[in-house]
Order: sequence, then structure tokens, then C-alpha cells
Amino acid sequence: MKTKILTLVAVLLVAFGSALSAQNKKKKNDKQEVTFEVSMTCENCKKRIEKNIAFEKGVTDLKVDLPEKTVTIEYKENKTDSVKLRKAIEKLGYEVSAYNIKKDDKQEGN
Repeated sequence: MKTKILTLVAVLLVAFGSALSAQNKKKKNDKQEVTFEVSMTCENCKKRIEKNIAFEKGVTDLKVDLPEKTVTIEYKENKTDSVKLRKAIEKLGYEVSAYNIKKDDKQEGN
């Protein structure tokens, strides 16, 4: 009986350890944030960018600020990069300039 209980406890500990390890790997998707200045001029420009860029591979969050003419994109760096995102906005017909890349430290437990 004791052997069965010890075996069961050992199996549960291994399973629990594996689940924690998988969660830690998911958290290390290393998210990045980039901000672009974009030549948008109206509400339709804003909607067009939101509609198209939100569905780019790796994009996890998108903020389009029309008065400031900025687009801030949070993305998984293992899925895309700032150059691809910039080209995606340019493909919509907008001029894109001066961008800033910021690493998301929240995902690293800081």
C-alpha cells in the first residue's frame, strides 16, 4: 500500500513539475513593443491600420493614436519583428518614420 502511495505521489510531482516548466516557457515569449510615427490623417486611416495590423502574425496588442499620429505595437519577437511591422504599415500606403523599440520586462518576471 505504501509503495502505491509513494508511486502516486512521485507521478504527481513529476506531472506538476512538467506543468510549471511549460508555463515558464509560455511566459518567455519575449514580447517587444515598437512605436512608429505614421502619416495618417483621419479616422478612416486609424481604422484601416487597426483592422490590418492587428492581424499581422505575432501582434498581441495595438494602439493607434490619431492626434499624436503614432502606432504602438506589442508583438512576440519569435513571430515577427519591427521591420516587418513597419513594412506592413507602409504597404497600406502610409509613410512610417522614427520608431522606438522597447523590451517588455513584465514577461521576464521583473
